[in-house]
Amino acid sequence: MKAFLMHPDRDFDLAADLPAQAGDLALDLDLGALFDAMSRGDAFLRDVAARAVLQSLTEPAEISYRQEILRDSLAHPEVVRELYDLTVDTIVGHRKVHGSFYFARSPESVLVRSINLLEYLTGRLQALHDLAEAQRIRFRSAGFTRLFTMLTSELDDSYFEEVRGHLRQLRFANGVVMSVELGQGCKGKRYLLHRAPDVRRASWLGRIFGSDKPEYSFEIADRDEGGHQALGELRGRGINSVANALAQSADHILSFFDMLRGELGFYVGCLNLYETYSGKGEPTCIPVPASVGGDALVARELYDACLALRVEGRAVGNDIAADGKQIIVITGANQGGKSTFLRSVGLAYMMMQCGMFVAAEEFSAAVCDGVYTHFKRQEDVALQSGKLDEELQRMSVIASLVKPLAVVLFNESFSSTNEREGSEIARQVIQALLEARVRVLFVTHLFELAETFHSAGMDGALFLLAERLPDGRRTFRMLEGAPQPTSHGEDLYWRIFGAP
Repeated sequence: MKAFLMHPDRDFDLAADLPAQAGDLALDLDLGALFDAMSRGDAFLRDVAARAVLQSLTEPAEISYRQEILRDSLAHPEVVRELYDLTVDTIVGHRKVHGSFYFARSPESVLVRSINLLEYLTGRLQALHDLAEAQRIRFRSAGFTRLFTMLTSELDDSYFEEVRGHLRQLRFANGVVMSVELGQGCKGKRYLLHRAPDVRRASWLGRIFGSDKPEYSFEIADRDEGGHQALGELRGRGINSVANALAQSADHILSFFDMLRGELGFYVGCLNLYETYSGKGEPTCIPVPASVGGDALVARELYDACLALRVEGRAVGNDIAADGKQIIVITGANQGGKSTFLRSVGLAYMMMQCGMFVAAEEFSAAVCDGVYTHFKRQEDVALQSGKLDEELQRMSVIASLVKPLAVVLFNESFSSTNEREGSEIARQVIQALLEARVRVLFVTHLFELAETFHSAGMDGALFLLAERLPDGRRTFRMLEGAPQPTSHGEDLYWRIFGAP
């Protein structure tokens, strides 16, 4: 059985390796705040959230498939949570049933444990079937429709009746009937278990007078411990294959509940996050994933999804009109919100490409082949390398990983050296990425770098400026504008030491 709630054609792999840039993404985009809000202290949900967000989808159709399921989840959160709770309760309950036989390894104990576990799991499947039967008419997405159809059609009443009948027989209330052949040295081989006769269906005359067929039998004395032990071993060999088959069946059903728990867990995390934003009055939207290979990028009231989780008030949003723009250069006043804006774009890409909603009133972008970040770091306290060396090493790693149609976010990169040298290094890096069809967003105080691209008159370039009011106040909004030779650092000086 498959759930197909994360992919239309495969399971969600919770054991898959995270992308090589996962650590930098988590650090630079503050993804920990996002995962914490999605999990609400649940370690399993946090792991699911991290893996879903960091393992980006790269096909618009796959993103849209997941978005449809998310819409259903947002429309019926109580049903999704009930489904998830059912899977969690099943996994917890199975451990209690399984625990009492954990160290037992004989065929008899494996059989009893598997029967008890399958009886428990059958009841949980019945509950899952009943919930799907009651709620399926309310859901519209292809993913939930397929799941509910499978649960109601394959797990019907006749299925449960047949399973329970088999489990009753496997308790061998009427004894074990099996055949065995004698092999070399009179050792048994080809042990075969047979269906035990149902004495309830025998005629009353047959039960009184017995069968006319000759029977050969013997009895073991009560005190014959060796005989009873030999008989137990013979019985164990006969039921061994059945015990193993039942154990595999139980594992198969458990793996389905595990898989369903993981895939539902992503949508429960989305519900947790959505409720947090809604409680603060922050807008969210289902983004539009544009075709791969294009340069679409449009947003309205886009804000930093993680900053909004850390501040009490609402985060400031920004509009973007960057269709056809392969490079966006952001300059302007210190502490004007440039880095926050850069993170908001990176988070929007990450959230869109894992099938989530986005922290904006409107967002549409071409699906990219991975997001990479190159943000400034604190000084190396171990003094193992200079700051510029460290920046270049991280850039080298990105260059070895990045592919065409990816997005790279730079935050004040290469500013650890003088302006001329830093501008030249950054210019060559940017030029190489643009030639490789990589979209670049670059926050910088290097006026020489920004002016180089601005004076070139590139059609595929957009220049944004952090807004500063005449009195020096920052609005934290990005406006289109040519680079300026100052970052207005004197505003900070007067704010700290007082106006002249």
